[in-house]
Amino acid sequence: MSTSAPSSPAAAPANRDRRFFGHPLGLFTLFTTEMWERFSFYGMRAILLLFLTAELAEGGLALDDTTGQALVAIYGTGVYLLTIVGGWLADRMIGSRRAVLSGGVVIAAGHVSLALPGAAFTFLGMILVAVGTGLLKSNVSTMVGDLYTRDDPRRQSAFSIFYMGINLGSFFSPLIIMPVRLAFGFHAGFLVAAIGMAFAVAFFVAGRRLLAAEGDVVANPIARDEVPKVLRMIGIILVGVAIVAVIASILQGGWGLGAMIDTLSYVALIAPVVAFVLMYRSPKVTAPERSRLLAYIPLFIAAMLFWMILDQAATTMTTFADQRTDLHIFGLQLGAELFQSINPFVIFVFAPVFAWIWVKTNDRPAVPYKFAIGLSLAAVSFVVLAGGAWLAGDGKAPAILLITVYVIQTIGELFLSPVGLAATTLLAPKAFRGQAMGLWFLAPAAGSAITAQVVQATEGASDVAYFGWTGVIAAVFAVALFAVSPWVRRLIHEADRAEGVHTSGD
Repeated sequence: MSTSAPSSPAAAPANRDRRFFGHPLGLFTLFTTEMWERFSFYGMRAILLLFLTAELAEGGLALDDTTGQALVAIYGTGVYLLTIVGGWLADRMIGSRRAVLSGGVVIAAGHVSLALPGAAFTFLGMILVAVGTGLLKSNVSTMVGDLYTRDDPRRQSAFSIFYMGINLGSFFSPLIIMPVRLAFGFHAGFLVAAIGMAFAVAFFVAGRRLLAAEGDVVANPIARDEVPKVLRMIGIILVGVAIVAVIASILQGGWGLGAMIDTLSYVALIAPVVAFVLMYRSPKVTAPERSRLLAYIPLFIAAMLFWMILDQAATTMTTFADQRTDLHIFGLQLGAELFQSINPFVIFVFAPVFAWIWVKTNDRPAVPYKFAIGLSLAAVSFVVLAGGAWLAGDGKAPAILLITVYVIQTIGELFLSPVGLAATTLLAPKAFRGQAMGLWFLAPAAGSAITAQVVQATEGASDVAYFGWTGVIAAVFAVALFAVSPWVRRLIHEADRAEGVHTSGD
């Protein structure tokens, strides 16, 4: 089905609109929407592992550390895995704006469910948040890209500003939810997340007229004669997932939490491969677009490994903060979840600086080198954490160790993540805009899936071995990306020349 785009007085002259720090005012709408959505998501994530592993008498579910870490990791996988579904629905059926709005409502319902006591409500809430995020996350980023033409030099700067906004919400959420949790319990903390999501929906609805009209357009609508093919594709996917689930059940000796974790892990690792192949072979993708897809593969692998490290903030690093860290600093007693405010704080402070640098350097160094630098810093952060754990021995490490690790990781994130969002909108085939953004979010899905498997396989390993070897392996891949970066740049340049397009910063 196709929808006509309503006229938008603010969106049409977006190339001349500079009312929001030199950018279209529609960026403010998306900035505030994601700020509140991330407030809800990261506030919930900050206390999720603590809730799952807390004793029943403390209001938790009393899971052991390894199971809790694997479950939180695979929950992150599910959240991002569904973004490819959300991107497909936007591209083929409902458009970006409706996907974002629907996703926001579902996320809010999920947080309300988490606020209710009982394990059933907990798992229902986690599922609803994952489904809603799948609808919202990739499409709101696509709408940011829709505000700019391909050759608009403000594109990467816009994503850095957008990234600053969403991390503002991420910074404040643990600070607010922690005292609420301590005073009223875990479920009250989840309710605060629900209120934050309600604000996100309200801002998005209020700012609709400021957004680019492309958000109401179905980019690649399903034609009537395509319906059987689409239904067949959905059936194949469901059968494929069922087969993976059976394999996981056999390996686990029966269906249970372990088999569910393995099923989502395998699907998350298979999904990006299938998505790349389908896009590459689609007749709707031109030869230059295929070259860009090939160039995107090394970037995707780097992003996957980067998020494998960074998203352990909610798993292994939360456990390290809770059990292996002296939480007294400057005479203050910290909560383990407060360390998760460091990342968004650093982003909020430095994102404008990075946005300014990219503008002043004409987006140099080139994209693949930025990715390699980002992955290198993530690797270094885990080597530093391993060294600190070794120095601490059987005692507790100082809080400054985790603070330093988070700062290093965040500087790496500023090299890779907002640049990756911008690069995805730039390199995506036109017929797969939403799905390609969903593909970008499959990188953290696959990274979290790797974590879910590794934390189970290395149960009992020392912190020095776990963090040290993870950092070394990531460093090897970073060096490999530096080596193939000239090839990546060449593919992008050749594709642009074939289309007669010039893009700054490649």
